[in-house]
Amino acid sequence: MTSTSFNARKTRFLNQWHARAATKTRTKATGFVSSPEPRTIGSFARGRQLIAGNLLFSGSLIEAPDASSLWEVATPDQDFARDLHGFAWMDDLAAVGDVRARATAQRWLWGWIDHYGKGRGIGWTADLTGRRLIRWINHALFVLRGTSQNESDIFYRSLVEQTDFLSRRWHAAAPGLPRFEALTGLIYAGLSLEGQEARADPAIKALARECEAQIDAQGGLPTRNPEELLHAFTLLTWAAAALSDAGRGTPAAHMEAIERIAPTLRTLRHADGGLARFHGGGRGAEGWLDHALATAKIKTRQPDGLSMGYARLSAGRTSVIVDASPPPGGAASFNAHASTLAFELTSGRRPLVVNCGPGDSFGADWRRAGRATPSHSGLSLGGYSSARLAEPDRYTGAEALIECPTYVPVQIGSVGDGTQFQGGHNGYVAGFGLTHARSLELAHDGRGLAGEDMLLAIEEAEKRAFDREMDAVKLGGIPFEIRFHLHPDVDATVDLGGAAISMAQKSGEIWVFRHDGTHKLSLEPSVYLERNRLKPRASVQILLSGRVVDYASRVRWSLSKAQETAIGVRDLSLDDPYDDQD
Repeated sequence: MTSTSFNARKTRFLNQWHARAATKTRTKATGFVSSPEPRTIGSFARGRQLIAGNLLFSGSLIEAPDASSLWEVATPDQDFARDLHGFAWMDDLAAVGDVRARATAQRWLWGWIDHYGKGRGIGWTADLTGRRLIRWINHALFVLRGTSQNESDIFYRSLVEQTDFLSRRWHAAAPGLPRFEALTGLIYAGLSLEGQEARADPAIKALARECEAQIDAQGGLPTRNPEELLHAFTLLTWAAAALSDAGRGTPAAHMEAIERIAPTLRTLRHADGGLARFHGGGRGAEGWLDHALATAKIKTRQPDGLSMGYARLSAGRTSVIVDASPPPGGAASFNAHASTLAFELTSGRRPLVVNCGPGDSFGADWRRAGRATPSHSGLSLGGYSSARLAEPDRYTGAEALIECPTYVPVQIGSVGDGTQFQGGHNGYVAGFGLTHARSLELAHDGRGLAGEDMLLAIEEAEKRAFDREMDAVKLGGIPFEIRFHLHPDVDATVDLGGAAISMAQKSGEIWVFRHDGTHKLSLEPSVYLERNRLKPRASVQILLSGRVVDYASRVRWSLSKAQETAIGVRDLSLDDPYDDQD
């Protein structure tokens, strides 16, 4: 048994022990000292689906229109069950807010107390308990309306028991987002419930310490997951607002973390308001990022350079976000992706070039595939990723990234008529003796992106390693592929006799991809992986493929927006950008 799996089993045992102990507490609460204003954003459409018995969580759908209790439904997997026990679905029912929504929320909430309130079940972990407490307190007025005194007493007693458990076990939550959830829930309960004020002060101090430990100088988390950073930012702003509402001050370290994160999230925000999809993160719910930034009221922007290891180029209505650092290491590598130097491009309100995204909601195979380099808009060599997945842990299933790039030099600056990103990584040096270098230049008007990918054997030892690989393939060359995954809403066609690819957005906007003509160009199937969908969405990818046969190889390509003229649309790609090049 590995130490990781042993610690996980030990944590589960201690959680259950403390949960049962907490349910025996003699402390009582009969009401709220103050109730924080609900700040969570729910989905009206999802709320209506829940009321109808359509339970869609973590990529699985269960239709249970006749189920008397949510907790009698057989859950397909642990992720589905965690979503139920976290009670984030209360946001969706509250967004509907009618009599049926309230009755559903009441039935499911008191059903949870009946089934699991005595310290049983998967929901008694620090992070899920924190998440659940936030929702119960946020929506207390919604769910208590029309209830009896006995039901109200049961509700408050369960809140106190969960608060007692959280005060004992918050430190068992993993550092980062899980611990932020646990401590924010404890702060909410301590500030809100009668007789629980003593719980708040230790949690406030602990959250400030976590901010210092987990939020780095670039305003990022060790996992480098943009969506996870948005979750953490939201929790920190909720906790600060709850402290303000209660007439309490927020520790300096807490506020400084919020001030560091806000400009980083602006760097990771595409032109359409969605997040860049890297290292297990999705785009975030519609409007969530903009709402969180507006609520925080922090207007500063990140200085030039990297934010949480990402570079951003933006001009006109176009945004380009590049993974410009090694993958996360240590414990954070269990969800990391091999995406160094991959990029995404969004034009206006429409994503164009994307990464496939996180596949965890579709099972272990999709999760593993989504982490590989070929699932990103980057370069893969010899059929390999730029980092390798270790064998999964026997008990937890966690897979760390190993043999990752360790050196990623980056330079960003203005050139000619645009902004240029230059970067490289050594992820392929150990296996092939080759360094991957990528240059991206975005025009000042945002209507064109010129790119160049190079594979270089630089040092003598690297050249010898490359020669060995060439001997192994009898000088046939080492195959490489450069991928540009397209959003499913993009309609792509090969034109100009196979020399270019046109991409039409639903808005009517057209982009054209061209390359220097020395490599094979094709359109291939791809997928777009989104949580809260039943299956991956079919899409396509532009594939540039060739073989490395020398110590220095380069591929030049461009993405350009078609230009509307008085007589229609002129294809800018017809003005070949490589005509004046050697």
